[in-house]
Order: sequence, then structure tokens, then C-alpha cells
Amino acid sequence: MLYSLFLNLIDTYSFLNVFKYLTVRTGLAMFTSMLVVLLVGTPFINFFSARQIHDPIRSDGPEDHIIKKIGTPTMGGLLILLGLFSGILLWGDLSSPYIWFLMFIVLSFGFIGAYDDYKKIKQKNSSGISLKIKLFLQIFLAFLGIYILMNFIDTQELRNLYFPFFKNLIINLGWFFIPFYIFIIVGSSNAVNLTDGLDGLATVPVILVAGCFAFISYVSGNIVFSEYLQIPYIEGTGEVTVFCGSIIGACLGFLWFNAPPAKIFMGDTGSLALGGSLGSIGIITKHEIVLAITGGLFVFEAISVIVQVISFKLTGKRIFKMAPIHHHFEKKGWPESTVVIRFWIISIVLAMIGLATLKFR
Repeated sequence: MLYSLFLNLIDTYSFLNVFKYLTVRTGLAMFTSMLVVLLVGTPFINFFSARQIHDPIRSDGPEDHIIKKIGTPTMGGLLILLGLFSGILLWGDLSSPYIWFLMFIVLSFGFIGAYDDYKKIKQKNSSGISLKIKLFLQIFLAFLGIYILMNFIDTQELRNLYFPFFKNLIINLGWFFIPFYIFIIVGSSNAVNLTDGLDGLATVPVILVAGCFAFISYVSGNIVFSEYLQIPYIEGTGEVTVFCGSIIGACLGFLWFNAPPAKIFMGDTGSLALGGSLGSIGIITKHEIVLAITGGLFVFEAISVIVQVISFKLTGKRIFKMAPIHHHFEKKGWPESTVVIRFWIISIVLAMIGLATLKFR
């Protein structure tokens, strides 16, 4: 909104020309998102605490969770979404189809998460929406988002899958790109959701991945930088940088309240929305495999759950003491802060590896 206003006033006030720079608007979006969350955070938490809007804690979880975390407000994802949309609506170019696609995914997946959180609170258990219904809604909304995207950008480019570390290794997915991208969006959404089990555990990796893709989207949308780095040039993806900045700002603001000991939980409202947005950004920038690298912690958490379920169904035995795997280490006696910080370190290393793929080709 402000960007559009300033754009119309540039001819009259030349100093407003500075707002045409992506880096400036990304910084402003980040600051705006963070400031909104910080300002609204305390009254939001007090409101939810007074009305006992908290997520039921799993009875089979680590004892510390049952004792320390019970009564902590949930649905903090609403704070993140408020900050995210404040930043992008004020400083984003709303004529970009990529921005509308990302806002659709974030908002729709956020609604799924909010309804899931609501069901858990109302029923006073950790079940929420049934897995089948949740997956159906996610798949449908991801398909709808991709269909909308296909009507605005080059479908031929969407079909290409680029491999990091290789200059000319490109696979044309044909129409298989639709189920493949649905898998990325839904898988990314649920992987972040599974990771969000400890104070700040999912928030910092989301910030790191968003930071990586802020850079990737910037260079992918710049024909000079993309040619230098020998990565695909995708016209218009530079605007995704502003969206990534909004994610970073909103999550930084939320981390102020979510850092151990958390005053509020993200809930499915935030984790499903953020995960879906990261998957969508990976698709837009044509760095789907790099997304799996930078977001490797999320992948690791999801795989631990899949392996645990398959092992138990086939053999009746569990490989891990508890899944997702962060609870396994808690069960082994690691303090929560130790698990969180060590997982953050892993995320930092994976983010560095992901960025390195841009140069080593």
C-alpha cells in the first residue's frame, strides 16, 4: 500500500525513488513485521491467558512438558500472520502474482492450522482435525494455489527441476510437476509443524531458511546476478525477497515471546502457514532441492516420524524413544535448551551448505 502510494508520488518527490529498491523495502518489511508483533504480543498473550486458550500437552510426552508447559497460551501463529501481512501489504508490490500466490498459501494453511488449534482447545486433547481431513484440505489448497500460479507465469519454466552442484542438469517434469509441487508445499508445511515441539525450535530454522531464500529470490530475479551464479533467471521473483523479509521480521518478533521459557506457542496456525510458505518460495525460485538442504532439520524431523510409524506397524517396535526426534533426545535426558540450541546449530550449518550450492556448480 505504502509502496504503491510512494510509486505514484515519485515524479513529484524524487527522494521517494529509494523505495523502488528491493533491499530497502525488504528491510522495511522486516522491521514493520517485527514491530507489529512486538507491540501486539503482550496484550495478545494476556488476552489468551485470561481466557485459558492453551494447547493440551501430550500425556505421553516428556515429564518436563507436562509440568512446565501446561497452561501456556497457543495460536501464537496469529501474531506471526498479523506481522507478516503488515509487512508485505505495506511494502510489497501487490501487482506481483507471486505475492498473491504466497499470501493465498499462508492464509489458507493458516486457517487450517487455526481450526486444528481450535478443535484441540475445545476438545481439550491433542487430536484436533483428523489426519485425513487435514491432508485433504492441504492438498486441495496447494493444488488450487498452483493452478492460480499457472495462469500468471510461464508454465514451461514451472515444469523444470534444477539440480544444485550441476550447471546443466535439468529435468522436465511434464505434468508431473503438479503432484510434485503439491508434495513440496504439503510436505514442507507438515515438516515445520512436526518440528514445532519445543520453545523456539521451529522459529529460528524458519528464520534461517527465509533468510537464505531472501538472497536466492533476489539473485534469481536479477538477470546479471543469476547469469553470474549460473542459476535460472525467473523474472519477477525478486519481489519474493520482500515476503521473506516479512517472514523473518514476524518470526524475530515472535521469538521474543517464544524463546525458552515460552510465553506462547506458535501452534498449528503458525507452523502450517510458515511451512507452506517456505515450500511455495522454493517452487517459485526453482530451488526445491536447495529448500530440502537448507530446511534439512524439518526433513529430518519428518523422516523420524515416518520411520517410527513404519517400524511400529511392521515390527511392533519403536526405533526412537519418542517421535519427532527432538523428543527422543529429551527422553534420553538432554535438557530442552540443549536440544533446541544444538538443533539450531544444525540448521545454521545446513543453511550455509544450501547457500554454497549457488556457487559450486
